[in-house]
Amino acid sequence: MNINQQVTYLMRGVDYGDPPMFEAMKKELRERLIEADRTGKPLRVYCGYDPRTSDLHIGHTVTMRKLRQFQELGHHVIFVIGTYTALIGDPSDKDKLRAQLSTEEAKLNAETYAEQAFRLLDREKTEVRYNAEWLSSLTFRDLIYLASNFTLQQFLTRENFRKRWESEEAIYFHELFYAIMQGYDAYALDADVQVGGSDQMFNIMTAARKIMTYYQKKPNIGIILPILPGTDGELKMSKSLGNHIPLNTTPEDMFGKVMSVPDKAMPSYARLVTRWTVDKIEAFLAAVNNDEIHPRDAKMELAKEITAAFFDQEQAEIAQQHFINLFQKGDIPEEMPDFKPLGEPVLLDILVDSGLVESKSQARRLIQQNGVKIDSEPATDPYQLLSAGAILQVGKRHFIRLID
Repeated sequence: MNINQQVTYLMRGVDYGDPPMFEAMKKELRERLIEADRTGKPLRVYCGYDPRTSDLHIGHTVTMRKLRQFQELGHHVIFVIGTYTALIGDPSDKDKLRAQLSTEEAKLNAETYAEQAFRLLDREKTEVRYNAEWLSSLTFRDLIYLASNFTLQQFLTRENFRKRWESEEAIYFHELFYAIMQGYDAYALDADVQVGGSDQMFNIMTAARKIMTYYQKKPNIGIILPILPGTDGELKMSKSLGNHIPLNTTPEDMFGKVMSVPDKAMPSYARLVTRWTVDKIEAFLAAVNNDEIHPRDAKMELAKEITAAFFDQEQAEIAQQHFINLFQKGDIPEEMPDFKPLGEPVLLDILVDSGLVESKSQARRLIQQNGVKIDSEPATDPYQLLSAGAILQVGKRHFIRLID
């Protein structure tokens, strides 16, 4: 690719919600790419992921795909695990205080992050860093100087802080540190480019660029991508909300979860999670909009592509057949309530806690009468442990899907 083609490729899907800003970042990226081509020094590109839980989900992979594109063009990608920022938790997309993690919890959750990321990133071309390396050594004096770059108004005018302020809900002072810490990450890594979701706009486009300028470094270029909605089609994908599709799952579970996504969310999944070209995506969406393909069949094609992207084509085809056998031939609805077990996922407890039955005695009686099924197979053991993704059925019309 020549420079113009590279710019077009790397800016594909990027959205600041502001056309002039898009043009400004596009111009800066072109200049940085020209300089890299002239000097032979690749750009330093990073994205950070806070280990708030032990699992990554496909919402995280939207930014990873952009990192992979930079890798394909020969640039240096840094996968940052936020072992220190996770102690606060990003408040950008939250309307209430996040629970604080301990250092031990953050480290434990971080252990598998890199391995999960290598499902998309090139292991040999990815540098993995933990931001506790530099953030843990900052002094109070450092924090005073860093904080002097910002006003309280800049934080309080941000939507989620503003809503909490107006509703007289507490905003804790430590929450303001998060953007400063992320901005310092960009400086510490000497980053040319920072990739992030639209909920990171302030952290990347304001905090990071201010702090790098303060330290007399060329400010990093922000590559801002849309947020993938969860399986509810409404809210940001999140394990805490139970609307996520984890990377550490089976092909059958991933296929089934994509099939449960509302039709209205298909455009987001097609644009943000598939490997399809722009032409393929537009043709796919046009066919759906023009009723040239049934939404169920379109979603089947989408689920197959997404599953193949994280596993392989053969496993995706097996998952598709499993779905057809389970749902279309077994008269199981494609959409059903999700249920998160309240404790250990014991069949008997789940039946009662979910409201599928009124009592444990009724549950035992139904199990003895083959009135309870797990993935279309009659349940026999009231104390059987179930796993996430299992479909639990009572009678002919009552279903729930277990989530973790």
